[in-house]
Amino acid sequence: MGDVAGALWGGYVAPELRGLQPGPAPQDLARARHQLGDEDDPRQATFKGPSTVTTRRLWVSSTFFEQPIVLIITLSGAINSAAFKYFQAVTATPLPRPRGISADLARILFGPHAEQIHEPWKSLFSDPRFSFQEGLSPRERTALSYERLRLVNEFVADPIGLASDIESLTAMHEWAGVVDAGMATIASIHWNLHIGSLVDHDTDGWDLSAYARMDRIGTFLCTELDHGNDAASLETTATFDRETSGFILDTPTPGACKWMPNTSSTGGAKNAVVAARLVVDHIDHGVFLFLTPLTDSAGHHYPGVEVRPLPQTASAPVDHCATSFHQVRLPFEALLQGEHGRLSRDGTFTSSLGNPRKRFLQSVRRVHTGKLCMTAYSLGVTRHALAVTMQHSHRRLTSGMTTGRKVSLIEHRSHHAPLMAAVATTYAATLLHRDVVRQWTGGAGAEQEETERLAAVAKAWITWQARSVMTECRERCGAQGLLLSNGIAFQLAANEGTITAEGDNRVIWVKAAGEMLLGGFTPAPPSETPPAGRTLDDPAYLQDLLTDVERIWHSRARSRLRGGRRGDPLARWNGAVTPALNLVEAHVHRRAAQALLTAAGRPSDPQARAVLRCLHALFALRQVKAHSGDLLAAGRLTADHVQQLPDVEEAAVEALVPYSLQLTEAFAALEGFMGEHPMLRAPSPAVALAPA
Repeated sequence: MGDVAGALWGGYVAPELRGLQPGPAPQDLARARHQLGDEDDPRQATFKGPSTVTTRRLWVSSTFFEQPIVLIITLSGAINSAAFKYFQAVTATPLPRPRGISADLARILFGPHAEQIHEPWKSLFSDPRFSFQEGLSPRERTALSYERLRLVNEFVADPIGLASDIESLTAMHEWAGVVDAGMATIASIHWNLHIGSLVDHDTDGWDLSAYARMDRIGTFLCTELDHGNDAASLETTATFDRETSGFILDTPTPGACKWMPNTSSTGGAKNAVVAARLVVDHIDHGVFLFLTPLTDSAGHHYPGVEVRPLPQTASAPVDHCATSFHQVRLPFEALLQGEHGRLSRDGTFTSSLGNPRKRFLQSVRRVHTGKLCMTAYSLGVTRHALAVTMQHSHRRLTSGMTTGRKVSLIEHRSHHAPLMAAVATTYAATLLHRDVVRQWTGGAGAEQEETERLAAVAKAWITWQARSVMTECRERCGAQGLLLSNGIAFQLAANEGTITAEGDNRVIWVKAAGEMLLGGFTPAPPSETPPAGRTLDDPAYLQDLLTDVERIWHSRARSRLRGGRRGDPLARWNGAVTPALNLVEAHVHRRAAQALLTAAGRPSDPQARAVLRCLHALFALRQVKAHSGDLLAAGRLTADHVQQLPDVEEAAVEALVPYSLQLTEAFAALEGFMGEHPMLRAPSPAVALAPA
């Protein structure tokens, strides 16, 4: 077997190994490894050929290492050498079971300040008071979410300051959604949209102590029944009354009712920040925010506030309502003012922005921060779902390829291939989010517009990927995945809300696509290195290919826009929007891949670096494969590259499988919460093969 190892370390498959099939493997190899005797060495294996079986894990001795190592060998004929370089990079460490790298990977995922930013939230939501409760009605579950919101407020040292601490605020979302989707939703509204809007405007003379004590809960009313993605056109009015120097808040039409905020009596006393058109002497100055009390301490709505509960949604259980105002009088102090717009008590209006739309965007700027929060929420529940699924996949036994032989689910390629792809995507998405938050908290001036666009694009992509990954997890867990108590199905349904909240994903991308076509993005030039001299195991080449995909779709979209029908702007845009949306997707893929590749260079442990590079390869290769036709036509890939793509991708999958548990253990999932999932309570069975 030393020859096998030598052949692999050399970067190719020796001809004598091609087409061979392993003979019968020892039963209960995992157990045998711990009970190894002088006469029974499970590291030995025999071969017979030819074969239709494509993979087998083998224990082999290596002259390079004192301990045995596990190799995953693909026996499908002549496999290209580039594919096996992944094995060389990842398996060239003392095994049989990969040594612990979860801590290194966790440091990469959660950053150098995880103990200050993430650990407090993880500790809070590990409290048994946040455990899943079976059998609650939607109304009971909503009431429980408000009770838990108060627990969060008690835990936070500075409840008002949390709204301005973007790193801690987004981190809260990563952990809160796992235990209670409804609580995470109302917490996001309360701290980000409501308190955040208050502290982002002039706060002179305001007393926010009621929020610090949570005597009042904040909500946010912007979109209307007839105005969702075109919220700048909303109809609700706040008319200045010269006699009182106050305002009269009114819903002029049925379609102008606020739709669908959490404005019921559940949860106690509530205040709202209401988006309405500021009207002074019949002059519309645009949309501003107005602080509006909704309910008293008993939960009764104030006169003129009409609230109609909406039917139950399929997402997080929240008290969604349709809300209207009928000549509700507000004091002068209700107007949230700032540089974008100020009103004096005599009715004089001034603004640093001449454009009403810009005033509106500045007023509701907290919606942009909300995109970071929705992204964080989706990432948290996605990582949890993957951690649950991976544990289940290692514990659950199913039929092997021979009669009477049982193997864990993870042993099957049809099971582990989509999961490893999901892990690679989740790592890339998490690290992209970290990059965006760093830019958000550190950027200013000219970079702000680009950062906001990236945050929006990333929010759409990550929440969509969360849906895809959690759907895969739900399916891989079979019927068990349908149980709400197993931590996947409930969160999957609730994630639908993030796809629409703080800006519908499709609309976000359409806006970003227009900006990128009209000067907001310049594609990088192609690499000067000829493709024929490059290999698919080169991460720099993979990144260049992702850049090429960006450039291809940018060129197509620009050509469509220039050649569109003159005099018909909608028809012209319709002709360009499809390639423009593909440009946005290519852009976010490239940014996510770069975030993952950059992170791969951070760990001090060479094994952790190799695993992260392999994750990058798998993530990038899937995108390259999806666009291989365009890349071949553009001369950025060779025909040999295209033929090699399936093998190189499979090699990356196989190299990662031995690390599958450690990759998801690095998600640092809530151990107590996971221990309550019914499908993870049963004792771990002994498997018939070496741990995958």
